Amino acid sequence: MGAHRRGRGLAGVSVREAAPASAPPQRDRYFDTLRALALIRVVGYHTFNWAWAGLVFPSMGIMFALAGTLMAKSLERPAPKVVRSRLRRLLPPFWFWGVFVVLAMLLHGWMPDWRIVYWIVPLGDPPGNAWGEQAWEILWYLRTYLWFVLLSPLLLRVFRLAPLPVLLLSLAPVLVLNFVWAGPDGRIGTALWDLSTYLCCWLLGFAHRDGVLRRMRPAAVVVLSLAALGFGGWYALAHRAEFGTYDLDENPLAQAFWSAGFVLPLLWAKARFGIGFARLTRFRRTNRIVTVFNARAVTIYLWHEIALLLAVPLIDRFWDVPAFEAYLPLDSQWFLFGVGWLLIGVFVLLCGWVEDVAARKRPRLLP
Repeated sequence: MGAHRRGRGLAGVSVREAAPASAPPQRDRYFDTLRALALIRVVGYHTFNWAWAGLVFPSMGIMFALAGTLMAKSLERPAPKVVRSRLRRLLPPFWFWGVFVVLAMLLHGWMPDWRIVYWIVPLGDPPGNAWGEQAWEILWYLRTYLWFVLLSPLLLRVFRLAPLPVLLLSLAPVLVLNFVWAGPDGRIGTALWDLSTYLCCWLLGFAHRDGVLRRMRPAAVVVLSLAALGFGGWYALAHRAEFGTYDLDENPLAQAFWSAGFVLPLLWAKARFGIGFARLTRFRRTNRIVTVFNARAVTIYLWHEIALLLAVPLIDRFWDVPAFEAYLPLDSQWFLFGVGWLLIGVFVLLCGWVEDVAARKRPRLLP
C-alpha cells in the first residue's frame, strides 16, 4: 500500500432529489450535509491527527459511496458523455491548484521527469519533492476517484447482473491483497490498494441508486453492518503494533470493512425512509454553509492543506504582538484549526470560481 495517510476526500458534485417537472430540482440536503461533515472532518483530522476520527466518521467511505450514487444516476445517459463531464468538472480546479504547487516545488529544487504527465491527468500519483509533500499527498483521492469514474460503466453492468453477490464479493480484492498477494510495487500497486479499499462503498452507492438497499430487510442490514464493523474494528485494534496505530487511514483492510459497515445503514436509511433533511433550509446560516461547502468541495479539499501550512507561520507572527500573545490561545491546536478555516475561506473566494467555470456556470465569489 502507498505511503500516503488515508481518510480525506470529497465526491464530485451534489446529488439532487427528484422533483416535479414544473419545479426546479432540489438539492438533497441529506447527502449535502454528509459531504460537508466529511470535509470538516478532513480538515480536523489534518489539524489534530486524531487516530479515532475514522472510527467516528469514515469520511472517505462516505464520499466514495455518495460519488457512486451520483455516477449510477448519471450513467442513465451515454457513458462517454458522463465520463467527459466528470473530467471537465474535476480537472480544471486540479490544474489551477497544480500550477501553484508545481511552481513552488520547482523554486524549491524539484527536478521533474516524464511522470510530470500525472499533473495533467492524475491516473497515477503526481510526483513531487519532500518540501511539497503535505500539499500533494492528498491527490491519492483524485486519482482513485478518477479510476472509479473510468471503470464505472463496466462496474455498473457487472453489478446489475447480480447486485447482492457482487456487493458482497466487492470486499474480496482487499482480502486478497492483504492475505494472498500484496500487489506490484509503485503507482500500480498503490492504485490497486485504494480501489480495493473503497470498491464496496462505491458499489453501495450503486445499490442505493438502483433500489437494492431499499428492498433489503432491516435485520439483514443490521447483521451485515455489525459484522463488517466488528471485523474492521477488531482488525484495526488487533494490529495496532503492526501499523503503529489503530488509525484506519493506515490499515486498508480495517478501513474497507469499517467504512462499508458504516455506509450501509446510512444509505439504507436514506433509501428506506426517504430522509432528506429538508428542514435544514429553515436555518438560513447552516443551510448557506452546507451550500457553499458542496459548491466548493473540490476547492476546499485541494487548498485545505496549504491553508493549514500557511496558518503556522502566520500564527508565529502573532507572537510578536504583545496583545495577541496575552489574550489569544496561540499555542492551541484549536486556534490553528480556526485560522486554517479562515484561510480556507480566502482560498474559496480567490479560487472557487474555477469550479464554476469547470461546470460551465457564471463565475461567482460564492454560490
